This record gives sequence, C-alpha cells and structure tokens, in this order.
Amino acid sequence: MMLLTVDIGNTEVTLGLFDDGTLRRSFRVSSETRRTADEVRLLLQQAFPELAPGHASAIIGSVVPAQTALYAEAARQLTGGEPLLVGSDTTAGIKIEYRDPGSVGADRIANAAGAFDRYGAPAIVVDFGTATTFDVLLEGQRYVGGVIAPGVLTGAEHLVRRAARLGAFELKPPARVVGRSTEESLQSGVFYGAVGEVDSIVRRIAAEEGINPKVIATGGLASAIAAHSETIQEVDPDLTLYGLRIIFEKHRPR
Repeated sequence: MMLLTVDIGNTEVTLGLFDDGTLRRSFRVSSETRRTADEVRLLLQQAFPELAPGHASAIIGSVVPAQTALYAEAARQLTGGEPLLVGSDTTAGIKIEYRDPGSVGADRIANAAGAFDRYGAPAIVVDFGTATTFDVLLEGQRYVGGVIAPGVLTGAEHLVRRAARLGAFELKPPARVVGRSTEESLQSGVFYGAVGEVDSIVRRIAAEEGINPKVIATGGLASAIAAHSETIQEVDPDLTLYGLRIIFEKHRPR
C-alpha cells in the first residue's frame, strides 16, 4: 500500500510518496491559489503515476484552508478513499501544551511527529518557510511550544517593497560579511541575520528549558543556513513528510 503525503504551506506544497515506509519521491510546487481540483489531480498524476484507487491512501497537512479541499478531492479521485486531514485530534500521541492546541499548525504537528520518531527528545525543529518556526520537544512526547518569526524570504521581500532605493537581489551566502555594494550588503544582512537569529533563539530556548537539544532544520533554506549555523546539527528536508507518515500510521482508518 502506497501513501501520498501532502504538506500545504502558504508558499509551497510539499508532496511525497511512501512505499512500505520508504519515501520513493518528493516534490515541492508553488501554492498556486488559482488551481482547480482537476489541475491538482493532473499535477499529482504526473508526479506520482503509480497512484491507483484501492492501492494507495493519502494524508494532508494544511495551513491554507482554501487549498485543502482541492487536494482532498484530488486525493479521493486518485486513491479511491478519504484522505486523513491532520489536526489537533491527530497528533500521534504527542502532548501539545499550547494553551489552545487547535491553533498549532498541521506542519508543526507533523514536524514534531517526525522529529520524535527520527531523533528523539529533547529537540528543537527549525522550519524555514513563509515563517521561520521553532518547535520545542521534550521527553515524554511533550510539545511545549515554540517561536514564530518572519521567514527569511518573507522578510527580504518586505524590505525591498518598503525601501524605494533597494532592488531585488539573489539570496545567497555573500563572500564577505561587509558588503561592497548594495546587493552584497543586502545579501549579508538577510543571510547572516537569519543565521544569527537561529543561533540566538536556539540558545535562549536551551537555557530557558534547561536542555541540551538536538537541533534539526527543515524547509527550503535549511541546508544553506545550517552550513553557517553554530547550533543546527541535522538537516532533514523531508521531515514534515516523514511526520505525516507517522501520523497516518497512528490514525489510519481501520
């Protein structure tokens, strides 16, 4: 039995296909809001031609309600069954200690499930997406909370829009911290600002909780930031998909 995993974020949708617990392939596509359910189905068929009704199941974690229904309908057509939707009642046994557990995004629940399974606790998951999120995991399957900061690209795009004399630039590690042009200065400020933000917040979390955590990075910029970070220990680009698989195994319809 194959499992289609769908992580719908504000900027990207991450897709994965598991076969007997092994991730066969994964893709990232834009969160295009003008797609129809038929277009989503065609996209999934092209990415995963192996999908067939009666031979696959699906799980969807989404923070974009308008997109959820489109992917759910496409998954129904391709698998012949109802997809499992991740929410506060599908946590794979994780104890969510937010004051309002229902406000924790599906992607953060999946990241926690994947990290507990693959790395144990204590741990901090840093996810570089539209927002940069930090999720704090303690022994006993406890999700105690975290931090939400503006995403690296989100902050850079806002800066360029608000500053009349600053133009768009390629985000990459600059050769020097001290830029010799406006573009280099922007690259340095955004990139090393993100690196410093991660290391500072991780250290503050560790001190506040009294832990020596495993720090795992995921998301589009994880590898680039991790290469310059002093606190990130693992880069796991498919962590969310693995977490969705764990949740499905715990909550699959019997």
